[in-house]
Amino acid sequence: MEVEMSIRNFIVENFLFGNMDVPLGDEDSFLQKGLIDSTGILEVVSFIEEKFGIKVEDDDLLPENLDSIRRLADFVARKRGAAV
Repeated sequence: MEVEMSIRNFIVENFLFGNMDVPLGDEDSFLQKGLIDSTGILEVVSFIEEKFGIKVEDDDLLPENLDSIRRLADFVARKRGAAV
């Protein structure tokens, strides 16, 4: 849950500019909601690499891994598990 909260806080601060009134569910697609574009994804990748100490490979840059809070949290968990 800590991972999801960190991701949510990052998204709200950097893409919603601190506006907590915008509804954002854990499984809402960033792309479909128009929150994050391709440049924004690079910001998200940089954040999760630094915050969680993982390396995001080119093959990992897929919506299945990066297009919602839940998908990002699951991706981080998988990458952390693989690093152990």
